[in-house]
Amino acid sequence: MNATSIRATLLNTTVIVSALGYFVDIYDLVLFSIVRVASLKSLGVPEDQLLEVGIYLINMQMTGMLIGGLLWGILGDKRGRVSVLFGSIVMYSLANIANAFVTDTQTYAILRLIAGIGLAGELGAAVTLVSESLPKETRGYATSFVAGFGVSGAMLAAVVGQKFSWQTAYVVGGVMGLMLLVLRVRMLESGMFATMKTHASVKRGDFLMLLTSRKRLSKYLSCILIGIPIWFVIGILVTFSPEIAKELGATGPVSAGSGILFCYMGLVVGDIGSGVLSQKLKSRRIVVFGSILATLGLIVLFLFSRGRSPDYYYFLSFALGCAVGYWALFVTIAAEQFGTNLRATVTTTAPNFVRGSVVLVTMLFQQMKGSHGLVSSALYIGIGCVVVSLIALWRLKESFGRDLDFVEDASTA
Repeated sequence: MNATSIRATLLNTTVIVSALGYFVDIYDLVLFSIVRVASLKSLGVPEDQLLEVGIYLINMQMTGMLIGGLLWGILGDKRGRVSVLFGSIVMYSLANIANAFVTDTQTYAILRLIAGIGLAGELGAAVTLVSESLPKETRGYATSFVAGFGVSGAMLAAVVGQKFSWQTAYVVGGVMGLMLLVLRVRMLESGMFATMKTHASVKRGDFLMLLTSRKRLSKYLSCILIGIPIWFVIGILVTFSPEIAKELGATGPVSAGSGILFCYMGLVVGDIGSGVLSQKLKSRRIVVFGSILATLGLIVLFLFSRGRSPDYYYFLSFALGCAVGYWALFVTIAAEQFGTNLRATVTTTAPNFVRGSVVLVTMLFQQMKGSHGLVSSALYIGIGCVVVSLIALWRLKESFGRDLDFVEDASTA
């Protein structure tokens, strides 16, 4: 693949607008983790309840993403990919503006739930649209660019969240989303979807098709489970790094906002690097396998690093971000495994079920930390997430270079 072809791929309007949309999505997605302490203190939450209330609000947001994943995924296959990109961004942008005006934690929780529902639609619809709009030889570069540029939105969130009030940070995210709607007007629907839509006999967006076929269900679950370590790192290790580093005897306070900033800097490097490497090696599975093993090593290193400086933990957050930067490949694999009539459903629900897994992981974390402590609990859960993901990866077939112009047969068991 020559440089001219790659450049043409990245300068495609669909790719650029999708990348900008995911940038805003990630900004809003991680913003609560950054302003968690400041916003909760402002609402009068006592110091000793910041962790518990923070977990509750994160779980509300992630529950919303589970609901939204199903909603937008099914709509993406029934109504089209572009309609999802419009609807989801309106919902989460308005919800985030409203977050700036909350005066109690219950209203805060409801708005995080609504924002989560909206945030769930962006990535899956964007990757589906990009994957179906570009040649199979270049789609890996395109999806990596969308994800790599998109996750850099977390860096802006960290800067805005630390330099301005938490209310201002929410308004900035909401306004950026509404401004992006102007660019979305120029986006065209996927040709594959438009062609499939003319065939009335093809069942579109039928989630039950994933559950009633043993082969499809196994493949679908595997697509989800390979991403579990990514959100363990982001949702537990980095988000609660202030509390974990304190138990590890850090020489100074560790900021969750700074940890997320460095982690997402690593994610930008990892997403782009893993995507390019998979194109060079002509394999998604090999690169994901190496990334998961690197993640395991860094989880262990992080949780055995006692008495280190905050800068050391920030460096490990960056390294962990690089390791779990196979997020783009994870979503691309999901898109490549299924036919056009189920692709948006799978590609939208899979990342949101991974994000939603934080709810179960944080519940387990809360249950275990009382008897095992923060550090040991995080270690045991992290190792478990890695083992599950490796088994899931082993069960998936290589999808590099697959022609995506096919549909799933409803009669296939």
